[in-house]
Amino acid sequence: MNEAKKQLIGHMLHELILHAAPEATTESKYGGVLYTVKPEEVEGQFCGVFAYKNHVQLSFANGTLLQDPAGVLLGGGKFRRHVNFASPDEVDAMRTVLSTLLQQSAKL
Repeated sequence: MNEAKKQLIGHMLHELILHAAPEATTESKYGGVLYTVKPEEVEGQFCGVFAYKNHVQLSFANGTLLQDPAGVLLGGGKFRRHVNFASPDEVDAMRTVLSTLLQQSAKL
């Protein structure tokens, strides 16, 4: 995946995140961008966007607590879950599902 496509996907996810949680602030950390609505908390982020070689990942800090009727969340860790995107079309196709997940996550 080329850098331009990664940047486009990252921008699309950024817009979705801010639409779901307009009060969110960002912090560059762990090689990506973390989003929080609780900046006073050290680990108050609710999601993050990370670019990898072949995809861009939207990670949910407390993903195991989210209702996921569409079954899009991946991962088997204790708390985190994620969704991977290899194209901007995948983000477009999942806008409604992602908005719901982001709204839930921002409220936790």
